[in-house]
Amino acid sequence: MIIIIIIIIIIIIIIIIIIIIIIIKIIIDVSVILVVLVVVVLVVVVVVVVVAAAVVVVVVVVVVVVVVVVVVVVVVAAAAAVVVTVIVCTS
Repeated sequence: MIIIIIIIIIIIIIIIIIIIIIIIKIIIDVSVILVVLVVVVLVVVVVVVVVAAAVVVVVVVVVVVVVVVVVVVVVVAAAAAVVVTVIVCTS
């Protein structure tokens, strides 16, 4: 009984594999051009996304650098003002 079930399962698997191979062959015969076009479109989309991500990263880095520079300048100016005020008040 178990052997018969195993044989039936193996036959079903073989039939499914043959059907899948036939379907793949039909798809390949019909749509090689479509597959190439889809691959090209996917590559273009990936490149555009990567470039856009790189641009966003560069913009974020530039903004962070500008903010840091502005903060440093403001802190230095405030410190200089405090020093000048202390010097003027003590003299």
